Amino acid sequence: MSEFSHLKNKLLAEQVEDEIYHYILDTPLEPGAKLPNEFELGEKFGVGRSTVREAVKLLSSKGIVEVRRGSGTYVVTTAKGLSDPLNLRSVQDKNALALDLVNVRLLLEPGMAEMAALNATDEDIERIQRLCDRVESKIHSGDLYIEDDIAFHTCIAESSKNMVVEQLIPIIDTAVMMFVNVTHKKLTEETILTHRMITEAIARHDPIGARSAMVMHLNFNRNCIRKLYDGEWET
Repeated sequence: MSEFSHLKNKLLAEQVEDEIYHYILDTPLEPGAKLPNEFELGEKFGVGRSTVREAVKLLSSKGIVEVRRGSGTYVVTTAKGLSDPLNLRSVQDKNALALDLVNVRLLLEPGMAEMAALNATDEDIERIQRLCDRVESKIHSGDLYIEDDIAFHTCIAESSKNMVVEQLIPIIDTAVMMFVNVTHKKLTEETILTHRMITEAIARHDPIGARSAMVMHLNFNRNCIRKLYDGEWET
């Protein structure tokens, strides 16, 4: 196989990986759900079984799916980037880490939301709205919503259509996960409110509104973490 053909196959597998991931989000398939078999996925995305197999391997390496020999492929999580690429789980002072992470989010995510408002497709907007609804529904029912919260912020970052932003998604995912774990879901109503504001601004293609709503969302987070860091709330 020529180097060009190898590169072409690799890029195709990466494209199908992304399509399968969004299929998991859009269906939606919850953790534990079984994916269609290789033949069905190949038919759905118009590729051969070998390409599907490579795409599934990529998703498996990221912890999104698990291949069980003789049984099939199952969803493990809907959140990308939980491999902790910056080794932040080893930091002992979780409150200090959460504060540093939310400060980084304030530098990055308002701009991501602004770019998403400018560049999101109708499909992106539908996906963001669906994830916003799922977070709100799970908060009201008392279910765990961290994976959907991470997927919501991941989808906004992807909707920016910026290649560099996509490489920052693991940092955003780690920060969201860290925040929910540290605060024990203290800001559920604020999360519902500001997620809805962000979603509506992106749907209107209102970049200033999206930036402002994301700043408000993150400032709620930061103030909560600041109180925890200063000992005003018990963890």
